[in-house]
Amino acid sequence: MTTDREAALHWATTVLGRDGVETVGEVTWPHERSWSALARIPTTRGTAWLKVVPSELRREATLTALVARRRPDATVVVHGHEPDRGWLLLGDAGRSLRALVPEDGDLSRWRAALRLYAGLQRDLAGDVGTMLAAGVPDLRGQRLLTSFVDLVEELDLGADARAAAPEVGALVDVLAGSGVPDSVQHDDLHDAQVFVDDTGRTRITDWGDACVAHPFLSLAVTLDGVIGWGLRDVEGSEDVLPYQRGYLEVWAEHLGSPVAALEPAARAARALGWACRVVNGHVPGDPDPTAARVRMLLSALQRLR
Repeated sequence: MTTDREAALHWATTVLGRDGVETVGEVTWPHERSWSALARIPTTRGTAWLKVVPSELRREATLTALVARRRPDATVVVHGHEPDRGWLLLGDAGRSLRALVPEDGDLSRWRAALRLYAGLQRDLAGDVGTMLAAGVPDLRGQRLLTSFVDLVEELDLGADARAAAPEVGALVDVLAGSGVPDSVQHDDLHDAQVFVDDTGRTRITDWGDACVAHPFLSLAVTLDGVIGWGLRDVEGSEDVLPYQRGYLEVWAEHLGSPVAALEPAARAARALGWACRVVNGHVPGDPDPTAARVRMLLSALQRLR
């Protein structure tokens, strides 16, 4: 364990101790990646989780705490956070949809999760300034287009990616005219980021890839990258429109508009969301995932034509 992790673990046990919670058993580090390390801490009140992220990603601590303050019903419990050091002390979220959906034999849990997520985004739309001040990436509107074009040129992602820039710009314009406010955009909302706890409550977790952007951009990964592949991992095997409609209903009620009025923006976002992943998910020195997301973008644009 590094010195930073030792310090983080000392902090975590101190925070727990202030609440009268003691550790019991061995602390383990089951998830260790370049972008985060996660410690499992068994306690007298169940499992707690310590997350340690590198300095360039420490905004996650501030954002997670903000989400938990605004919508404690919708995300994991935050026992404590150190924004200047990128430390998070979290409650146990339960079991992921990645584990539960195969057991259920259906994808219906996603419907409630998407409605919950839409409400969370709605309720954080007023916190854009706070999120930006914390260092959450700004990929609103034209910033997304500019960042996409710059990255395509920097990495030489090919003629097709360069040729896609006008279409990306047109989709940015569609979303700008949707009337939907910018908010937090998870940007990696897949089945290992959605949990159900032992009370049956759904929780959205892991805000490390989040950005400030048009909220509908999340639909690209969630609908076309996960749900649309169905139970047997076959692309297009699940009709995603009922899931999309449930998500849009929350926004339609908030905006006082019919769901149908938001459907063009949702279609645009399901393509543009991959441009956001190209930009926001790129890791210097690891071009392969970025190239794969470019291919997803090009396929989505083809479907729109």
